[in-house]
Amino acid sequence: MKAARVSAALAVVAVVAAAFVLAPAAFAQAQAVVEPSGPASAPRSAPAPAPLSEAQARAIVALGPWPVARKPDPSNRVSGIADAIALGGAFFVDPRLSRSGTLACSSCHQPDRAFVDGLSRGRGIVEVDRNTTTLLNVGGQRWYGWDGTSDNLWAQSLRPLFDAREMGADARHVADVVRNDASLRARYAAVFGHPPSASDEGVAVDVGKALAAFQETLVTGRTPFDDFRDAVARGDTAAIARYPASARRGLITFIGDGGCTMCHGGPQFSNGEFGDVGIPFFAAPGRVDPGRHEGIRRLKASRYTLLGPYSDDPARSTATGTRFIALEHRNFGEFKVPSLRNVARTAPYMHNGSIATLREVVRHYSTIDENRLHADGVRVLKPLGLSKYDTDDLVAFLESLSETVGPRAP
Repeated sequence: MKAARVSAALAVVAVVAAAFVLAPAAFAQAQAVVEPSGPASAPRSAPAPAPLSEAQARAIVALGPWPVARKPDPSNRVSGIADAIALGGAFFVDPRLSRSGTLACSSCHQPDRAFVDGLSRGRGIVEVDRNTTTLLNVGGQRWYGWDGTSDNLWAQSLRPLFDAREMGADARHVADVVRNDASLRARYAAVFGHPPSASDEGVAVDVGKALAAFQETLVTGRTPFDDFRDAVARGDTAAIARYPASARRGLITFIGDGGCTMCHGGPQFSNGEFGDVGIPFFAAPGRVDPGRHEGIRRLKASRYTLLGPYSDDPARSTATGTRFIALEHRNFGEFKVPSLRNVARTAPYMHNGSIATLREVVRHYSTIDENRLHADGVRVLKPLGLSKYDTDDLVAFLESLSETVGPRAP
């Protein structure tokens, strides 16, 4: 029975690959995710958008281009290698890597759901404390996870495998899955240049590196905003005019009075760092989620960092952030700033999945209680005080950050 489930799971590698190119209706489906909690605002008659100022045009152009050029990860010797990507895709859907033999990476990171699960909090062996983040555009980041426990993608790929609440495995279990399957053993040898060794940890890390190579290929496609941004960059007034007026008004708020680009800037719409945005960090009654504070502590204790023995980069060329990271009191209750690309398809929102729709997210920032924010550190948030019409416009802009064609390999 278990063998039949495993065979079926391995057969869906092709399904995962096929998910890179989604139907053009994906954008319409994404819009359906965003539903107001009350009656929609009545349509309004608005004047044509004013011409962009030079400062506005520069701010818009700075949010691209997309897709960005990517380089292989120097800490992962199989990053960008086709056979490693294919092997990582096989591992991604293989439930044997879990202790129970019933959970795969794709159980939570579902390709047909933009690599999330749609739940407020992820569920492996048991429910965990945090929302499942999308894997789209996950390559090339500085920190991984809501708390930044990992400084590279292959270490982050190992974390759920070894977490007792998620997949519940350990290095020996993962290594034995590879050693005891003739096909995986041969494919591993072809990718890494040698058969699986006697080192459980070494083989498990290689599994993480193959998984990372696969995930690096999960890149979102173009969006209506990207077309508008490129039109602004080249001064194409006809193409600029095709961008919806409501989304354009929302964009002006986003780059202007909203101050959103302080955190959600650049082509990824994220600075890749951490902040306190006024969401309670109680994981359960009487139990807190310390967020970045605990993430830094775990990072410093880990063997799987860019400074550790398993990095394939002898120069440690990408490890500067890890080398100088310091634990500070303000890090308590901070969580990673997520990318806004494909945001309309990755509900619910926030580190604990506590906000159901984009409209409610915008309302949270419009009415944020500054008393809930840290008293120390740099405070950048203030209530936006948006009207219902302003909220409609900002939601329209956020919807325009979702792809019209679907994820694709770089």
